[in-house]
Amino acid sequence: MTNNQNEPTKAEVQTTELNKLPVPGQDDTEFSAEEAAEAFEQGQSASGTRNTDRQ
Repeated sequence: MTNNQNEPTKAEVQTTELNKLPVPGQDDTEFSAEEAAEAFEQGQSASGTRNTDRQ
């Protein structure tokens, strides 16, 4: 078999993004109620410190 320079090597094919196996849970958009509450509290505390001067 001849080595054709126009074809990718085995390593190049294996590392191509489209040839990678999907990672379980990578595209999940679900989050827990605890995570939502924590994010909400962080947002409230950040906006609360900015809005204390306004009345």
